[in-house]
Amino acid sequence: MQGLGWIAAIIVGGLAGWIASNIMKADTGVFLNIILGIVGAVVGNALLGLVGLNAQAGSWLAQGVAGLIGAVVLIWLYRAVAG
Repeated sequence: MQGLGWIAAIIVGGLAGWIASNIMKADTGVFLNIILGIVGAVVGNALLGLVGLNAQAGSWLAQGVAGLIGAVVLIWLYRAVAG
């Protein structure tokens, strides 16, 4: 999460991962929610970059949305591969 500090990245990542796990009805724990949100932000920023949007401005809200999108995609991909 470029532009945010580590503490902010953990907070935003945790919230994004938690919201994504609720949307996707995934039963994940706190640690996995944080990982999903942070890695999801990287994936989400890459996906948004493909369509010409830039969420790397350092805004908490922009990074949260990018993390949410990425975490949902990661949960979906995991289910597609594992299921």
